[in-house]
Amino acid sequence: QVQLIESGGGLVQAGGSLRLSCTASGRTVSNYAMGWFRQAPGKERELVAIIDWRGGRTLYADSVKGRFTISRDNAKNTLYLQMDSLEPEDTAIYHCAARSGVGLYYYIQQYDNWGQGTQVTVSS
Repeated sequence: QVQLIESGGGLVQAGGSLRLSCTASGRTVSNYAMGWFRQAPGKERELVAIIDWRGGRTLYADSVKGRFTISRDNAKNTLYLQMDSLEPEDTAIYHCAARSGVGLYYYIQQYDNWGQGTQVTVSS
């Protein structure tokens, strides 16, 4: 079992930046696909960005494309999400997820390891 702990959330003004981190423990995630998902109040959890086990392939939701960057450091067992040009619509709890495999996995149901989440609030 993999334990995931997110950090880096907070309150920021529109146009600002935040960098989220997700540190894994329990086992190495170097052969795991990982991703960031978010859930806003009253809405369903949605994909933000996903990355394959090597970091060579990524995919972004249209709403964050060009503003967010997902990356990973397998030596540190850590996943990152650099968020720039933040908008109030980005306000949500951001969750890190992981699953074994060498592909890109688009659906929430495909992930079996989840973090508790970190709150991101963007003020207008």
